[in-house]
Order: sequence, then structure tokens, then C-alpha cells
Amino acid sequence: MKKTAVVTAGTGGIGLETALGLAAAGFAVTVVGRDAGRGAEAVARIQATNPARPGRFLSADLASLDQVRALAETIAADHAASGDPLTVLVNNVGAMFARRQDLGGVEASFVVNHLSPYLLTELLLPALTAGAPSRIVNVTSGAVAVAKPVFDAVEPPGGYYGFHWYGRAKLANLAYTLDLAARLDGTGVSVFAADPGGAATAMTDGTLTDPKIVSPALRLLWPLVRRRFERSTSGPASVAARPSIVAATDAALARRSGVVIGPAAHVVDPFRAATDARLADAVRRLSEAHAPLAVAAGA
Repeated sequence: MKKTAVVTAGTGGIGLETALGLAAAGFAVTVVGRDAGRGAEAVARIQATNPARPGRFLSADLASLDQVRALAETIAADHAASGDPLTVLVNNVGAMFARRQDLGGVEASFVVNHLSPYLLTELLLPALTAGAPSRIVNVTSGAVAVAKPVFDAVEPPGGYYGFHWYGRAKLANLAYTLDLAARLDGTGVSVFAADPGGAATAMTDGTLTDPKIVSPALRLLWPLVRRRFERSTSGPASVAARPSIVAATDAALARRSGVVIGPAAHVVDPFRAATDARLADAVRRLSEAHAPLAVAAGA
């Protein structure tokens, strides 16, 4: 049976290395991104890795929930038409913002790092279930450790600090990931979180040099904090992609779900706050309110 995979933000960095790893494992890989030129380059590299399994590029701005919906519709329709199962979905998209931004009236980090992968996953669940055994891999981050674990609203009270808001959005997505695994128990769809640890990528280039991304308390220690950021993002993207590749392909995980694959590419304990059922319920309510699966006509 043909194995297929979709990798979001797959035209460069960790996403592209994940796509290449999946291609090497025998998958026909679709990469999603905004730039058609980078998409063509990614497809060429995928082709070279596995000529027997053609790569494909789909254009979508994953910061737009409307484009996420259109992307999900395209992917589902293509798999229904071809009869090929959707075997793996890797939600690799991520972004950090030095200064607060809105996307459709919602804080941008929460949209890109949680609502976008949440919505794509939920809309593709019928295709993933039809293609079972299948896997969902959501890329998480060690930044969850600095997050405020309160989700009464999209944003907690207080000032905006990009690194902490990024971590909070990733915490929301990790809680969703673990909750989704429990929800899908018995369906044949396994759900994993993959922590890449860190790498030099477009997302980290420049953003982590701005002291305004951390709280005032951490700014007092900025030389130490900056050095830690530099060390954590100095590795190659190919190494940082290993946890996602393992989560998507390792046969030893065939009967497992709801686990985190750490930077060393083996199972680690999840961040404790993400296992709190009350937190997961709050995240679910926010997700359903700000990224509804169905949009009313004319909205």
C-alpha cells in the first residue's frame, strides 16, 4: 500500500529535513509552504531522495485559517480521488513574533502555533481515520516550560513577550495533542508530539537576539539567556528533524499514542501542565471558539 505524508512548513529548515527523511523511508511526501520557488526546490530534493515516490508542493499561508480550510479540502479531495490513504500528517509550522501582532483579530503566535495545526488536523481526521493505521505528529518546543498555563482567554493578562507567548501557544498545542490521542484511542490513528530541541532556522534567525521577547526579569540576565538561545539553536536542521521522523515512522511506536519524542529521538515524559485535563478542556473551548470547523455562509 502506498504511504503518503503531508508536512507543513516543509520547504525549508526542520520541515524540509523531515520531508526528506520521510521520502527516504518510502513515503510520497507533500510539502506545504507559501513560496512556490522554495516549494519547487523542496520537491526536487524529495524527488532525488526517492525517485519512485514523487513529491508535491501545495501553496498555503498557514497563518490564515481560511487558507488552512482550503488546504484541508484540497488534501482530502485529492486522497479521495486517488484512493491513496493519508498515512502521516506532520504539523511542523511554527513562528515567534518579537512584537505583538494580530491575525484575524487573534494574537498571531496562538494562531500559527496552535489554531492553524489544530484546525488542519481536525479537518483531516476523516481522511486520516480512513487511511489508518496513520499518524499525526505535532512539533512542540521546550519553550512550553516558560508558558503561563492559563487559557481562560487567548492571551493572559500582562505584557507581551514573544518567547513566552510562543511557549504558551506550544503548550496549548501539546495539551491538545495529548487530549486528541485519548480521543482517538481505538481508531488506528496515533498521535505524537515531537520536540526538535533547536536548530538554526529562519524562525530563530534574528528573533532570539531581541531581548524584548523575554520578560523583564529575564532581561536582567540577558547575556546568559542569549548565550543559551545561541547554544540551543546552533545545531543542524537534519538533527532537529529526527524526532519528527521517528514519531512518523518508527515501527516500535506502532501500538503507542499520546507520547512525546524528545530531542534525542526517544520517548520522554510530557511537560506536566500539558497533562492537566482542565487545561486541555480550556484549550479545547478556545480552539472551537476561534477556529470553528464549519464557517457560516457569508461569514
